[in-house]
Amino acid sequence: MSLSAALMAQTSETPQQEPGTESPFAIHGQATWVWQRKPSFGAAYSGENSLTLERAKSYSFTSTLDLGLRLWRGAEFHFNPEVAQGVPFSDLHGLGGLSNGELAKTASTSPKFYRARAFIRQYWGLGGGEETLESDFNQFARTLDKQRVVLTAGNFGVLDVFDQNPYGSDPRTQFMNWSFLTHGSWDYPADSRGYNWGLALEYIGDGWSARFGHFLQPLESNGRELDTRLFEHYGRMLELEKRYAIGGRPGQARLLLWRNKAKMGAFNDAIAFGQANGVTPSVGDVQREHSKVGVGLAFMQEVTNDAGVFFRANWSDDKTETYAFTEIGRQVAGGGTIKGRAWGRPNDELGMAVAVNMLGSGHRNYLAAGGLGAFLGDGALRYGPEQVFEVYYRFAVWKTLSLSPDFQYIRNPGYNRDRGPAKFIGVRAHAEF
Repeated sequence: MSLSAALMAQTSETPQQEPGTESPFAIHGQATWVWQRKPSFGAAYSGENSLTLERAKSYSFTSTLDLGLRLWRGAEFHFNPEVAQGVPFSDLHGLGGLSNGELAKTASTSPKFYRARAFIRQYWGLGGGEETLESDFNQFARTLDKQRVVLTAGNFGVLDVFDQNPYGSDPRTQFMNWSFLTHGSWDYPADSRGYNWGLALEYIGDGWSARFGHFLQPLESNGRELDTRLFEHYGRMLELEKRYAIGGRPGQARLLLWRNKAKMGAFNDAIAFGQANGVTPSVGDVQREHSKVGVGLAFMQEVTNDAGVFFRANWSDDKTETYAFTEIGRQVAGGGTIKGRAWGRPNDELGMAVAVNMLGSGHRNYLAAGGLGAFLGDGALRYGPEQVFEVYYRFAVWKTLSLSPDFQYIRNPGYNRDRGPAKFIGVRAHAEF
């Protein structure tokens, strides 16, 4: 959906149902299958957490149901059972920008069934006219005040609310590389499947919005179990959004600030400990209470009715181990999508994006000394920014089914000039109702 469609759909002249005629229930579903092949590539050396040099293949499958229930006035409840299975490249090691956003960190060749979401959303109107929300996954069709407060609480994903990008953040239909899911350096709080417990409070005003979130942290780096000490270990974020128009085309500018608090190992502490004890540095030896902070800027701009672009620039202090997302310390990324109307395929979509992922000095030195991170560890490091290019074409096969060939080129995989480049060729099938 284009940015103008996303914004203008809310103000469309949709006929209103008579009071009491809305269904109290909603059901949506999706299924996504991804297959990827990695040709062999060269490297001067490899370590325990390196991307394998040999030719390899990977796949993932996920399927999700949204079971929705209208509650009292302005409130709704959603429950999402989900099943997932898959085989990642190199056990999800060797890259900052991993190649498939559908592969959870607990990927298995056996189907795993679990609860992905179970949350309540409450809307409070503040006037300013009306908007219409369309029925969608985890969203009832309803008419709302343009100015409103929204509370989402329970079990859901941080990215369900924050850093929403219509031009590229959905790995089920758009870019698949982790570099484009959100701000790469944002170690956003989540369990190993990408979900969490917490709350998000939004104010949506006339031309601007503000969002605040407070969520749990995993008990250990990239772990399944969450730490229930809600006010001792947590992830907090504040997002400010300004909506504008350039040449009559809508755009958005966002500022995201985040702070995570958990028991983590600092890279410089691990290096000092390793030197003092004659061992390879490990963040597991020096874990204590730390905070990680960061900031991100994002811009989304509609160019035509069928095309739009996005740009992100983000930074974290990158002093401590990666705790919930991936090993990216700083990043610049951008790209865009265009619908196929110009060549007679209005429901097709072409997407292209690039990202430059970087690390802080402590993180670099730790990996160069042989340290292992959550995803990285070549045994040594000749540092270079990891450069990611991705292009996909989504064929609309049927109203509810699409097929997407995808190609990714990654220079300096794992930030290492002594390895790569790595290439990934894939295809994705996606169905939804």
